[in-house]
Amino acid sequence: MPALPAQTSSPPVRPGCADLVHGRDWSATELGPRDHWDPAVAATVELVLSSPMPMAYSHGDGFLLLYNDAYADLIGALHPAALGQPAAEVLGELWRGFGGAVEDVYRNGRPKLEAETPLTVARGPHGRPEQAFFTRGHSVVRDLRGKVTGVLTVAAETTQVTRRLQNLGELTAKLAGALTIDDVARVVLGYAMTSFDLDHCTFAVDDGGAFRYVRRIRGEMLDEADERLPPVWKRLPNDPRAPIVAAAQSGQPTFVPDGEPLLAVASDRHERRIRALAALPLRTPLLSGALTIGYREAHNWLPAERALLNAAAQLVAQAAERARRFEAQHGTAQLLQRSMLPEHLPELETFRIAARYDVGVDGNAAGGDFYDAFRLLDGRLAMVLGDVAGHDVRAAAVMGQVRAALRAMALTDPAPPSVLAGLDRLVGSLGAESRNEEIFVTVVYGVLDPADGTITMSSAGHPPPVLRRAGQGGGRPTAELVKVPPGAPLGLGGRWQTGQVRLEPGDSILMFSDGVVERRGSPLNDGLDALVAATAGAASGDPRNLCSLATSAVAGSTDDDVAVLAVEHAVAMSRSATMLVPAEPTGPSRVRQWMTMRLREWSVPEPVVGAAILCTSELTTNALLHAGTPAQVHIDLNAERLLVSVADTGTRGSVIRAHADTMSSRGRGLGLIEELSDSWGTDPTVRGTTVWFEMLIPRALTD
Repeated sequence: MPALPAQTSSPPVRPGCADLVHGRDWSATELGPRDHWDPAVAATVELVLSSPMPMAYSHGDGFLLLYNDAYADLIGALHPAALGQPAAEVLGELWRGFGGAVEDVYRNGRPKLEAETPLTVARGPHGRPEQAFFTRGHSVVRDLRGKVTGVLTVAAETTQVTRRLQNLGELTAKLAGALTIDDVARVVLGYAMTSFDLDHCTFAVDDGGAFRYVRRIRGEMLDEADERLPPVWKRLPNDPRAPIVAAAQSGQPTFVPDGEPLLAVASDRHERRIRALAALPLRTPLLSGALTIGYREAHNWLPAERALLNAAAQLVAQAAERARRFEAQHGTAQLLQRSMLPEHLPELETFRIAARYDVGVDGNAAGGDFYDAFRLLDGRLAMVLGDVAGHDVRAAAVMGQVRAALRAMALTDPAPPSVLAGLDRLVGSLGAESRNEEIFVTVVYGVLDPADGTITMSSAGHPPPVLRRAGQGGGRPTAELVKVPPGAPLGLGGRWQTGQVRLEPGDSILMFSDGVVERRGSPLNDGLDALVAATAGAASGDPRNLCSLATSAVAGSTDDDVAVLAVEHAVAMSRSATMLVPAEPTGPSRVRQWMTMRLREWSVPEPVVGAAILCTSELTTNALLHAGTPAQVHIDLNAERLLVSVADTGTRGSVIRAHADTMSSRGRGLGLIEELSDSWGTDPTVRGTTVWFEMLIPRALTD
């Protein structure tokens, strides 16, 4: 690709090309004195000099070069030395890029239109090089006698059109990976603002009897955390005067080149300043909505641009419909899956429990992984993690039956061999009933005695748990797979033996499904080794931290469900408190006051207090902003660490009912957490999402 030379950083003020041509003596050149120029040649030169388009005239066998100011801008530092000189000598590499076409036209007398070509040109006052696209047309110039005297070249820059077409291809690719309406909104807003250099862009979809929308304006500062979070949706009044509502309801696009298209419905000064606006409908059998893009200056919506916008709108509408279908299916599968899992885990004085479930595949199918933990009649704790093969409603149904039967059997006779034997008979019966011998169920089940931390467990074809030993006397923690006697999966009529492990204060145990460690093309032992290493290297043995860490401990992605359950034997009893935060702008300040008072009552070191309050305030703001429902803040303190969680009860994309404009940052809290905390994570639940972080308390600050 030929490159045009860069201009100097401080280009001198130079006379225009017309002045240079008219003021020069051409007697010694192939053109001869100006007053002897052939009238056709003179007319061509004047046409070139007066044109706003980049144009050049190459004269005679030596291709003597004359051009205008627009062409001079393209060749940069080669001007003005190139004017009146043989093109091949002064343009060098550039002439080798397109000079062949000029020479062909000169010799055969037939005009030629070159295909679009990328060139590196110098832009701006500092001559920074950047890639541009041009289409060049070449035609012969004849004198009054009909003889070919030279070639006229006209360069038309197509950079904007080319880049917009490239961006349309990128839009198609990104929309293909957009699973939710939130994803579609992020892709569309980013595409529109980048491709069309907009001042204003709004994306709206129907929401019951009205519409909800998300907006982007020029100069809005967004960071990576903002982009990861759901966009802030607002309710759109069903006002037909609003161009976006009119387009959504009528299905007809509108283009306003100059005026005040948003004045009647403007919500702020940004919308009042919009002068040019395009409103494009998004219509499918399952969805109605619209997309508007606008400028603060008048803008002529050319036919090619309108066609491009209409094509983009059709792509967006199709992607939004796919996303709506996905969200409906995903929500049903998630509700079915999580309704079969325990809503709350037991609370013990010196043992902490946490679990996590992540749906594999595409999230549209219920799976067979499950976990449970419950108190037995004698005060011991039963804990189980299992896996029913499959990713469909049938697998989820079998999982629900196995989990319910296990709890019933354990409450009668909690001994692991007895429970697994009963489950084996159940699975065998289910297989015979359905005439399907392929029901495959694995389970690891254990009973924890809180009095001494002893766990008695058995495994029916399931991977062994990971035991994390706290470092003694300041030593580093260690981790290993628990030596549980292997047993056959359920339904095969096997016999099961028990193994024992004891959790000392500070120790933790982690049960997991095979989706945590299995990766296509990698040995299972590699995944197990990675999980053990990650568990040993965890900042703490807190069960919530271990569950979050386990889901990302093994490199690569999995299409399987992931379930984890962790139990920690706490060194000492912890103190905890919970606050329900209303979904209103004063919520974050209430949390700050409450946490400050509570943590100082508990004598938490001031550096930890300050960092924790800052992170909690930001997380609360995000929860209120993006869920639009009350948030629950929970703090748990022991001698080693402070654990804070913020849970919302909404779903992604719900309409914001709080006054979002009065709240603080939109997502920068995640960056703060990553910077200030020792570990953090998110836990999806059937009723919303919980974001948590953990801060270790240095011994030096507590001594």
